[in-house]
Parts: sequence; C-alpha cells; structure tokens
Amino acid sequence: MQSSRRDFLAAAASAAGAAAAGDLPARADDDPAHSHGHTHDHAHQAVPSDMALRVKSLESLLVEKGVVDRAALDALVDAYEHKIGPRNGAQVVARAWADPAYKQRLLADADKAIAELGFGGQQGEHMLVVENTPSVHNMVVCTLCSCYPWPVLGLPPVWYKSAPYRSRSVIDPRGVLREFGLELSDDVEVRVWDSTAELRYLVLPERPAGTEGLSEAELTALVTRDAMIGVAKVSPRSGGAA
Repeated sequence: MQSSRRDFLAAAASAAGAAAAGDLPARADDDPAHSHGHTHDHAHQAVPSDMALRVKSLESLLVEKGVVDRAALDALVDAYEHKIGPRNGAQVVARAWADPAYKQRLLADADKAIAELGFGGQQGEHMLVVENTPSVHNMVVCTLCSCYPWPVLGLPPVWYKSAPYRSRSVIDPRGVLREFGLELSDDVEVRVWDSTAELRYLVLPERPAGTEGLSEAELTALVTRDAMIGVAKVSPRSGGAA
C-alpha cells in the first residue's frame, strides 16, 4: 500500500481531504473483469467524473481563499470515515454478540434488526449480514464501483474503492488479507461477497476470546470498520479504530 489518500484525491478526487492511509499496490495480473451474475445500476469510471473534478476544484478554491481549513476538512472526513459512521455498525455487532436472540434476527432479516437500533436509510436499504466463524471468513468488495452500507459503516475507505482491491479480492482474497495483516489457516474457507446497488453486506466478526465479562458498550468500542468489511479480525484491545 504505497500511495497516500492525498495522492488518491489528486488523481481521483473521490474523497476530498481523506486522512492519510495506504492503497493496495497494483499487480501485473490485475483483471477487473468478473462474472458474478449481477449488474450494477451505475458503471465504473476509469477517470474522475465531472462532479468529482468539480468537488476537488471547489475544495482547492475554498482552501486557497481561506474559507476552509484543509486540516479541519481532513479531520471532519476522518471522523465520519472512522468514528461516527462505523460506530453505528459496531453497535449492531456488539448487540449481536451480547444478545443471541437479536443475532438470530439480524442474520434472518438484517434490515429490520438494524432498524431496531435506529439505523437505516439511503445506501443501506437492503442489507445482508454474514457471520464469521472459526471455519468461515467473509470479506466484502464491490467489484465494479464502491457500493457500501453508509448508514452502518459511514464513508467507504479509499482502498475499498480502488481498482486493485476490487479486482484482487476476487482473484486472490487470501493475498489481499495478508496485505492487511490477516493470515488465515488453510482450513478456513474464505467467502467473498460482491456488494451491489441492490444489496449491501455487513460482516459479523467473531467475538474475541476473553471478552465475556465486557458490557455492550465496551464491546462496541472493540469493533472496527475493517472487521465489519472483513479485512481484519476484532482484537480484545482493538480500540475501535480502522
């Protein structure tokens, strides 16, 4: 993951002022073509859209005129990307860990169960929750664009929208997970779920050992955005970061 989010903004202008982080390196065998039996209602663009370019130009102009502070903008986007948005999903996960009956409702009808906690809305109307177990690990991707459950995860991270992640998650999911620092044993099945405009996914991570005595609020603080996408596991000391 070599290029920074600021580099990505300069090239793609899709997440103005995102906090510094990495992008997956491209490989010579990257092939975005796929056949997953679904269609998206919006096509992937190889270059920034007119709207994205306008947003970037407006941001640059406002910063130049002193109307907007770039550092404050970075902090605002970072808050929505890492803290405010993902905290909703973390509450859903923690409730599922703490309440077996809620967990069953969540897996059976995610939309209704998530709405019980007051979350839902545009970009999250149709959800499916997939559960990680000791023998199955789930990860989520959108192979054509960046379909993402905003009401429970906030803003999609830059790497989620990148072409290398979108293509390689299907071609070599274990390799991608290793680049995120997650090494799975060979006896664990990896399932890749392709989000669309019609259906978005949330991973229900495994509850970490040693957390049996924690309250629901303490469990919420452990759950990370990356664990709910499926590129990380929850640690007993995760601290709720990415």
